[in-house]
Amino acid sequence: MGGHIVQIMATITRSNIGPLHEKITVTLVPGDYVPAFEQGLKKYAKTATIQGFRKGMVPAGLIKKMYGQSVFTDEVLRTVESELNKYLQAETLDIFAQPLPLETEKAPKLDMTAPQEYNFEFEIGLKPTLNIDLSKTNFTRYKIEATEAMLEEEIARLQTRHGIMSTPEEVSKDEEVLNLDFLPANADGTLVEDGAKKSNSLIVKYFAEAVRPQLIGKKVGDTLTIQLKEAFETKELEWVLSDLGLDKLNAADSEKYYQLTITKIGFVEKAELGEELYGKAFPNKEIKTEEEFKAAVKADIEGYFVGQSSNQLHDQIYHGLLNTTPMELPEAFLKRWLQTGGEKPKTAEEAEAEYPSFAKQLAWTIISNQLINEHKIAVERDELKAFAKQQMLGYMNMGSMDDAPWLDEYVNRMMSDKKYVENTYFQVQTDKLFRLLETQITATEQAITPEAFGELVKNHQH
Repeated sequence: MGGHIVQIMATITRSNIGPLHEKITVTLVPGDYVPAFEQGLKKYAKTATIQGFRKGMVPAGLIKKMYGQSVFTDEVLRTVESELNKYLQAETLDIFAQPLPLETEKAPKLDMTAPQEYNFEFEIGLKPTLNIDLSKTNFTRYKIEATEAMLEEEIARLQTRHGIMSTPEEVSKDEEVLNLDFLPANADGTLVEDGAKKSNSLIVKYFAEAVRPQLIGKKVGDTLTIQLKEAFETKELEWVLSDLGLDKLNAADSEKYYQLTITKIGFVEKAELGEELYGKAFPNKEIKTEEEFKAAVKADIEGYFVGQSSNQLHDQIYHGLLNTTPMELPEAFLKRWLQTGGEKPKTAEEAEAEYPSFAKQLAWTIISNQLINEHKIAVERDELKAFAKQQMLGYMNMGSMDDAPWLDEYVNRMMSDKKYVENTYFQVQTDKLFRLLETQITATEQAITPEAFGELVKNHQH
């Protein structure tokens, strides 16, 4: 046998072509793909429909002539893909996306009449292993205290919310709400022809002090002609101009006249401070005194602020992780993947422009995935359902409603939407990660006013 060994197994070699960027070469010899090609032809012969021949009775030579090259190409490429996947699994390589065929001049020319050795080249981008250390960052936990003004405002809101609505016969108080029809008018009070009617609701005290006496004593159906700039002070004038579709910067718009028709008068008599109000505002607490009520309102406001402070701390953790975790990425590979990996191809220039924001997003994904795996953070189905329920109650501005059958139906419907479940899983998992990290960091506590905290959040740009 002359010392000649026939190789019948693909060989795979790997070489470095850049930072975390490698080339994989899959070498196939005829023994790797010819048996599969012959099997493929036989299978084809059994099912091929060609005019003049019964099914399964087409001569092998004719099948080969008509379909051979396409079957040959399919089998070679299928073999390459299979060998490459086996290799990646065996080597346990943590790669980005999928291997990309290397753009090379010497792409194999596949010819079924001359089976030979073929080389296929791919490039892969490897994920970095990170050293994550949150102790390098200084964190601040803001403690926001409810001010007296905030407390009074919230108590007044609760009194109004649980107050008694009445519809007085005539206008008599600054706090009454008027439903009004606005019709464009002339200075003498006559209506503008074809003027469009606009409806609005205004509290009597929104009108300028000089105009209010003209409203007192009016009933539903009564009218009053006003000039906008005379009837309202600056702030209220801006609201009304905006509601009427006019321009606050155009002086001529402010000088326009309108005839107002009262369509409804409403008045909310604020609930008195007392056990009835306390019970309605806090049905799950036993509140007897005004002091206890104020304490509960204050605790509610500060509870809300604790959540806001936590969210702001999570934002600090997010930036801390991104800024202090050294990370190398296979830039050349990722830019090429951006060009070819999406739904439609991109130019090199488009990929270059997109890369910075893509790389930042990718860096966060790598960091959070590593932490989620390290801490084994999973999300149970019950947690997803609870999240969906809270989300719905939040949309509807309702605090709690555990026993509503329609709510369970809504949640079950959402849980059957695969995309919603995937997005929610990711959201809940990330939230659990932040809450865990919050317990692991050391933060300096700092008192801050609600206004200063609001500015801090508003001015922060990602």
